Amino acid sequence: MEPPTHMVTNQPPPLVGHDVFTSDPALVEGVARHVSPGSRDTVHGELSDLGRAAGSAQAQRWGALANENPPVLRTHDRYGHRVDEVEFHPAWHRLLGHAVSSGLTDAWSRPDGHLRRTASFLVWTQVEAGHACPLSMTHAAVPALRTDPELAAEWEPRLTSRVYDAQLRPAAEKPGVLAGMAMTEKQAGSDVRAITTRAEPLAEAGTYALTGHKWFCSAPMSDVFLVLARAPGGLTCFLLPRVLPDGGRNSFRLQRLKDKLGNRSNASAEVEFDGRTWARRVGEEGRGIATIMGMVAATRLDCVTASAAVMRQAVAQALHHTAYREAFGRPLDEQPLMRNVLADLAVESEAATALALRLAAACDADGAADRHFLRLAVPAAKYWVAKRCTPVVAEALECLGGNGYVEESGLPRLLREAPLNSVWEGSGNVQALDAVRALRNEPEALHAFLVEIGAARGADHRLDAAIKALLTELADLEGIEARARRVAERMALVLQGSLLVRYAPPEVADAFCASRLGGDRGAAFGTLPHTLDLRAIVWRARPVAG
Repeated sequence: MEPPTHMVTNQPPPLVGHDVFTSDPALVEGVARHVSPGSRDTVHGELSDLGRAAGSAQAQRWGALANENPPVLRTHDRYGHRVDEVEFHPAWHRLLGHAVSSGLTDAWSRPDGHLRRTASFLVWTQVEAGHACPLSMTHAAVPALRTDPELAAEWEPRLTSRVYDAQLRPAAEKPGVLAGMAMTEKQAGSDVRAITTRAEPLAEAGTYALTGHKWFCSAPMSDVFLVLARAPGGLTCFLLPRVLPDGGRNSFRLQRLKDKLGNRSNASAEVEFDGRTWARRVGEEGRGIATIMGMVAATRLDCVTASAAVMRQAVAQALHHTAYREAFGRPLDEQPLMRNVLADLAVESEAATALALRLAAACDADGAADRHFLRLAVPAAKYWVAKRCTPVVAEALECLGGNGYVEESGLPRLLREAPLNSVWEGSGNVQALDAVRALRNEPEALHAFLVEIGAARGADHRLDAAIKALLTELADLEGIEARARRVAERMALVLQGSLLVRYAPPEVADAFCASRLGGDRGAAFGTLPHTLDLRAIVWRARPVAG
């Protein structure tokens, strides 16, 4: 029996035992909007199964354990033999196993595959974000390999398998494999043209020996890696297996693991290739950048989705806490100012979710117009949604007060994770400049983008005004590089506004257009016009625990 001084009152119950999918109306409605009608019930059922798993106490425990026990590098065994292995906590493997079996590396072989995977990614990575890295790399390797039909035929079935096998052994002996990436170097960073790693042709056609280093190697315990290196014909993409077909280990010298701000469960490594590192060419020599562009687009969409997932989880925790926590005689979420903060956060989260799902649906449609739309929409979305993640999580944390600043709440882990997707797969400047490049060089991309946002023209005067202002901005490309962030932000906002005006409840669309497009807000969250239907927005976004 608790002593009287330790009676616990006015504390919310844990947000556990709920369906992460069905308790998110923005996600449920977005999937129903874009999925093929004949698949709607099937897809809803599989996402609800995943949502219940994500909301379970067991999965949440896995996420906590994977972060409390980060990976450990073992360069040598006890006898001094080089092994270059990274050891993970068992919880990491359970998270990955559940994700792979749920199709998070399989978008390419099923109807509505990108939509289903994006929604699944948004649900499951709310449990723990670090293991999203190998899932994303594995998914994104497929379009790069498809530039080489022979390699694709060999590797795609393995990469899209529903079976997770953590053992390092020849890929041909495994029921499924994971892929990593090793692109950037110390002196190069985002400027991959400055890469110095060399690739020397071997006697067997299409095989090379690599010499050099990689400053960031994602998911270093994966079975295979996509690598950029300089062949005689120029910068080229290569497929580098960890274990050779004969069962021997490839020369893959892990130097150290990065000590990162967040993403602690996941290993990011520095690796060296010593001239004996064996790899197969993907595509033609000198076409490395063109070969990896499909992969880059896929990982950038995952950055949008992962940011939306982090935001949703943070906002869900804030909504749950404030629904149960009382102050001054009533629940926090009934206090007018707190309700304004919560509604503002909920609008930002819903806009991110709607945008991620729209991009995924365009990937599934895969028509010429869809590809042109994605060419401009993906970098703009990646720039803006990833940028919004950190302030959203910080504000959500504050909704819990001191409780939110305590590690056990989970919010500090989300806050450390929040900046990640702005940095990985091209930082904010890279994304904004890529959008500008598309504007300059691909008029079809701008046309497809304008068709998309034009579908909502006339529905809201603030959206119409924002579209007009964007067109004015784009009419003069003089000095546009210095304005690239401003342009990318405006493009993302009008695209989000267009989606919400067409598909969201009126109170959500009204709040977005008033604040994000009409300028009727302050610089901080919680400054929405008080005349909006804030209660309805908050109630829509609240998760319901079991």
